[in-house]
Amino acid sequence: MGVLGLIVVVVFFAGAIFAPLLAPYDPNQINVQERLLGPSPEHLLGTDELGRDTFSRVLFGGRVALKIAAYGIFLSLTLGILLGMLAGYGPRWLDSALVMLFDTLRAFPSKILALTMVALTGPSLTMVTVIVVVLVTPSFARLTRTSTLALKNTEFIIAERSLGAGTARILWHHIMPNVVGPLLILAAMEVPVVITIEAGLSFLGLGVLPPTASWGATLREGYLLIRETPWLVIGGSVPLILTTLGFTFLGEALRDVFDPKLGKRR
Repeated sequence: MGVLGLIVVVVFFAGAIFAPLLAPYDPNQINVQERLLGPSPEHLLGTDELGRDTFSRVLFGGRVALKIAAYGIFLSLTLGILLGMLAGYGPRWLDSALVMLFDTLRAFPSKILALTMVALTGPSLTMVTVIVVVLVTPSFARLTRTSTLALKNTEFIIAERSLGAGTARILWHHIMPNVVGPLLILAAMEVPVVITIEAGLSFLGLGVLPPTASWGATLREGYLLIRETPWLVIGGSVPLILTTLGFTFLGEALRDVFDPKLGKRR
């Protein structure tokens, strides 16, 4: 399953990165005379209501999903590691304050929080990235804090402190290398979550702005035209399903690699 997940993830990355080379048409090219066509050798997934090639828009929609996932996961992971290590290794008052912040953010329903932020600032790709960071960072921070607390009073950390090592050195050279493994697994699991957040907002018309291609926007157009053609819904939903399965399988394989005891039990 891990190999299958890796294949799906590689295909996703390849399709997104090389979309300008793989797409047979400009994703924003309008041809009203060919609107709502079914699959054919010229249009593998048909066309939308403006005659734009659905397959080309799906490929370029993958670029949007990849950009959101890359920026969102990287920023969330960096911020989560920093805040989590500060909470786990810092003084008690700082730990309590940061845990309260994490719990407060996690307590809000994610969709309601996302809709509120978009309503206050307006839809944009940047705002979608900010929403992803706000929603995902607490998960990374909580896991980092738990791992830091478990390592804080171990013998090798105590030995480093007795030798005069500063807090920054201990966190950077000794704590962080020991917490990265579980975080990579969580990051792989969070990628489809991030992609579905962007797709959900775009489906509601609150994500990326038209005419930018997006899987969520394709789903929205397909939902409105479901009685006339099913191909828009298929084109928007199948990549989401395959990407979710691929990253889930890959995350489980990474968990077995970073946790040999779990792999032996299986």
